Amino acid sequence: MTGMIGTLAQAVAAAGVTGKIGTLGAGLAVIGAGIGIGQIGGKAVEGIARQPEAASKIQTNMIIAAALVEGVALFAVVVAFLG
Repeated sequence: MTGMIGTLAQAVAAAGVTGKIGTLGAGLAVIGAGIGIGQIGGKAVEGIARQPEAASKIQTNMIIAAALVEGVALFAVVVAFLG
């Protein structure tokens, strides 16, 4: 994870946006959302594999959780670019 943050910071610096830490914050928000949605999807597939009869409930909860994660990520990106 630390290597990913360092690589992102180097890419931001190479792009000439060294004074704008908001770009780094937005990138971290997007990375965090990707990790969160990946975890949600993986655990949902695992749950459906264990209990196929509960697939509709698991899928509904997965979609709601993914939407909440995306909402928080979008909010973080907006705040990062405003700050």
